[in-house]
Amino acid sequence: MHASQGRSAGLGLALASAFAFGGSGVAAKPLIEAGLDPLHVVWLRVAGAALVMLPVAWRHRDLVRRRPVLLLGFGLLAVAGVQACYFAAISRVPVGVALLVEYLAPALVLGWVRFVQRRPVTRAAAVGVVLAVGGLACVVEVWSGLSFDAVGLLLALGAACCQVGYFVLSDQGSQDGAAGAEPPHPVGVIAYGLLIGAVVLTVIAQPWGMDWSLLGGSAAMNGTDVPAWLLLVWIVLLATVIAYVTGVISVRLLSPAVAGVVACLEAVIATVLAWVLLGEHLSAPQLFGGSLVLIGAFIAQSSTPKAPSGPVASGPGEEQDQGEHGDPDVARGGGRTAAAEDELSAGRAAT
Repeated sequence: MHASQGRSAGLGLALASAFAFGGSGVAAKPLIEAGLDPLHVVWLRVAGAALVMLPVAWRHRDLVRRRPVLLLGFGLLAVAGVQACYFAAISRVPVGVALLVEYLAPALVLGWVRFVQRRPVTRAAAVGVVLAVGGLACVVEVWSGLSFDAVGLLLALGAACCQVGYFVLSDQGSQDGAAGAEPPHPVGVIAYGLLIGAVVLTVIAQPWGMDWSLLGGSAAMNGTDVPAWLLLVWIVLLATVIAYVTGVISVRLLSPAVAGVVACLEAVIATVLAWVLLGEHLSAPQLFGGSLVLIGAFIAQSSTPKAPSGPVASGPGEEQDQGEHGDPDVARGGGRTAAAEDELSAGRAAT
């Protein structure tokens, strides 16, 4: 009964995390359209969340000495890189499209494994990549000559590449856990990633040039005026702090495979929220393509290989301990040791 209650609680937290992450773009886009620069919105999100997580960072301050490379990689890629590219992308293309493009990350991870590490992958992994790429072609409607903003699509792809970089970094860092060393606490990694991301984004975004008066006004959400400060609170507390923490706890209560299935709902939730709250309607081919992207991403996530000691990237269902972690934004790269799973749970795409 206790295990059953734990699974139920984990499922509820995973759903809450997916919902929280999925709503970030919906809350951010009205602020961007009201006049805030996308980088300034990202800085407000990350800096605000970093302040909230300061007590957690202090509690896990030993991570600075033990895993500096992991913290730096998470801050640069999973926080600053992913969020800056994603928020810049949604300023040019619909929220659902940007997130679906970002979901190519698991397929790109397999490309790294196959062509850079020169390790074989299974047929199931290849099928997942083909489905994801084919679905993306439907989402961007390539038959109409790339009707979406090409720069916006490239920015969304940049967010996916930043996720790949973090997956690769975490895979390298998993060697310590496999060797019996104490794995880094995922919530501590999140806290320091946010702090590092805030510092990096402060240099890039230069918030001292931001029009702070916009936060005292309102932003239009599909014709309805919403206080800008309320949207900012949504982005910082709900879509960042709560989203990350509930995601990490859910991964500890659920199996990686189950958490991965629930994580795929993030793109669906983001698309539905953008449809209802922002009026961003997707066509039938785009919805079909989005489904293919999610299916392909899930297969690719489930087929991500273990540490390099394993000869083949196994497909879904072949190993019980292989799967995917749900974001960044969280991570979506499964099939690793238990220690690495905790690391990757912190690396979910922060979208």
